[in-house]
Amino acid sequence: MRVTDPARVTAVLGPTNTGKTHLAVERMAAHSSGMIGFPLRLLAREVYDRVVAMKGADRVALITGEERIVPRDARWFLCTAESMPTDREVAFVALDEAQLGADMERGHVFTDRLLHARGRDETMILGADSLRPVIRHLVPHAEIVERPRFSTLSYAGAKKISRLPRRSAIVAFSAEEVYAVAEMLRRLRGGAAVVMGSLSPRTRNAQVAMFQAGEVDYLVATDAIGMGLNMDVAHVAFAGLHKFDGRRRRRLTIAEMAQIAGRAGRHQRDGTFGALVEEGPDAFLPKEVLAIEEHRFPVLGWLYWRDGRPDMSTLPALIASLSAPPDDEMLRAAPEAIDLAVLRRLADDPAIAARAKGQVARLWAACGIPDFQKLGADLHARFVARVFGYLAAGHIPHQWFADEVARLDRADGDVETLAGRLAAIRTWAYIAQRPDWLANPAHWAARTQEVEERLSDALHAGLTQRFVDKRTSALVRKIGGAAALPATIDPSGEVTIDGHSIGRLEGFRFVVAPEARAADKRLLLATAEKRLATERARRATALVAAADGDLSMHDGAIRWQGHVVARLKPGRSLARPDAMLDDALDCLDPPQRNAILARIRRWIDEAIAHALPSLARLAALARDEAAGPALRSIAGALEAGGGFAARLPLRDSVEALAPADRQRLRKAGVTIGALDLFDARLLKPRAQPWRIALLGARGEPPLPPPPGATAVPRDTPGATAVMGYRALAMQAVRVDLVERVARAAHEAREGRKPFAPDPALATSMGLLPATIARLMAELGFRPVRGVEGPPAWRWHGRPRAEVPPPPRDNAFAAAFAGLRRG
Repeated sequence: MRVTDPARVTAVLGPTNTGKTHLAVERMAAHSSGMIGFPLRLLAREVYDRVVAMKGADRVALITGEERIVPRDARWFLCTAESMPTDREVAFVALDEAQLGADMERGHVFTDRLLHARGRDETMILGADSLRPVIRHLVPHAEIVERPRFSTLSYAGAKKISRLPRRSAIVAFSAEEVYAVAEMLRRLRGGAAVVMGSLSPRTRNAQVAMFQAGEVDYLVATDAIGMGLNMDVAHVAFAGLHKFDGRRRRRLTIAEMAQIAGRAGRHQRDGTFGALVEEGPDAFLPKEVLAIEEHRFPVLGWLYWRDGRPDMSTLPALIASLSAPPDDEMLRAAPEAIDLAVLRRLADDPAIAARAKGQVARLWAACGIPDFQKLGADLHARFVARVFGYLAAGHIPHQWFADEVARLDRADGDVETLAGRLAAIRTWAYIAQRPDWLANPAHWAARTQEVEERLSDALHAGLTQRFVDKRTSALVRKIGGAAALPATIDPSGEVTIDGHSIGRLEGFRFVVAPEARAADKRLLLATAEKRLATERARRATALVAAADGDLSMHDGAIRWQGHVVARLKPGRSLARPDAMLDDALDCLDPPQRNAILARIRRWIDEAIAHALPSLARLAALARDEAAGPALRSIAGALEAGGGFAARLPLRDSVEALAPADRQRLRKAGVTIGALDLFDARLLKPRAQPWRIALLGARGEPPLPPPPGATAVPRDTPGATAVMGYRALAMQAVRVDLVERVARAAHEAREGRKPFAPDPALATSMGLLPATIARLMAELGFRPVRGVEGPPAWRWHGRPRAEVPPPPRDNAFAAAFAGLRRG
């Protein structure tokens, strides 16, 4: 597939910063007409502005997928490679970054332009020196001109973001990585400009203008920066050396690394490049560094190709043409691009295939709508099918187009939302540039451009607000760099930098000044980290040596000097919890953290032994090998319940207790009551905070009990079994008072003779008649019928609460249960 050219063809090859694009613009300006194809809309727009300044706006055209400015007398055309009007005759034609013919996604377009785009008098092919063998083979009559780089590009080693020199560009390979790096630079250095290929020229220019004007000293970009975008960059730092190329995640080729690194240093100024890490998969290899510095890269042995003038007589013929292999050893069949993937999906639809008869070219044009939103072939195919359905009938409906554009005409939302709308409006701008797709394309082209500009301004404002802190940036520049910032901390913990208060060091946590954004000031403070580290180490030593009175606990949080330093967490048992240091102490060295944790654990053990002595003793009894199994099980159940346990589930263990075991429980403060086992001291207000904190560390903390209440309505918050209350009828009664009533009843009775309990006791506790009746029944008393005067009771034997339930595995029980459910 060699091309014989009657006119002059020159291949200008060399690394970045050789003036290739500048030469092409100068040569085009010297001709009566001309055209240059660029890899990026941003670059086409940049050169368009330069040529307009030279030739005037009425003589220069800009043609991209989403933007078309073509004056009536236009003679010089700046285009994206895909949008070059190859049927227009001009005196001069140039193709920039021709080595992109090896790109998997767009390579076939650049190969087609390299083979067929020609100027009447002169053609210029611009690219890397790796193109030389391909040019020799495919365009054998081309004159090859090699241009050396104007300045030196050298490796500067790995540097952390905090140590990058001013006028650096940091390159990442996804929007998420770009935003993360920009956020870090905002915190450390006051901000960064953001440049991505998906940005509109208006947003990109506004961001670059900030960088060029020195409002920010850093630029964060995707690899789009490598495609000839000219900025005043002294150092290029790679945030990573791997990218997702649409099919897989892979390491950059050396040529790609060099293309990006070459943005450092412009014209006669030398530049440097490096990575953010010194070791690992994202660090440069020595051979890569040597190749980039000496501009020695593997040559290209082939380019991707697809028929640029396919047969559109029928749909099968079109697909066959686009799938045909090349007939030259220097060409390879291009991987299936999204336009062909969409075409295949639509061709499988019988309705679309039938409608495409006689309109194959129109269908193929619709498949060429770029997937700006990165929806994928399936979703994008649905959209294209709808567009073609309208086109096959005439034009895209005015109302549908207007509604979709109006839906995107909103400047609210965060950066990601605005970027998504901007990507979507590019689709409609592309459609508006098709002259025969809309009834009034000029109106809609202006309308979509208006929306794009409004979204671009909003996105620029959003990027600036999110990633630039002008106060911090000015402070850094004023003092001469982050490493030189003098930081002081006064006795109250206030931190100042050059007289500017940026916050307070409260305990071990830095809290920003209320008038500043937290992330900005906190990480600006990292510039004085050495001073802070010394202060934090001093405080760590003081905490380890702190007296017991300097520590306190509230709601599970351990405080020192009023600051939270740790929190309770579950341990081996309820009375033996563990502690977890607050994340504010992550700034300390491991030995300091370990010493603090050991001190806090000792304090917790001592505090529990003081506030909850019975729980501490019960924990010891539960693991005492000398104690009997009944005692250990009761101690374990009481500890798990925070000092309270119903007697019924422990009935067998209680009855199995030896007299010595009962004595040990009494010494621990445990009362073995008629209905409950408990330690009355745990009902005191002093014990409640620790009980609630220990139970809360194990799960959801219980509500505190009603203050001073003995008998309260059953649904009173905090009047629960775990807080020492027993539900009786419509009331909840504290267990120690239940036991008092039980003892009084047993002391008043004479065997099984009827008796009337003293009503004054129940009245003083606030017990209702129904509560008394329920309590007496659960204690094992039965009412005596037909007795005049106060209610009389007779001892019946075992308390009702201890009577085992009837068996449930007989036919009568099952039938009775069924009747009750019915």
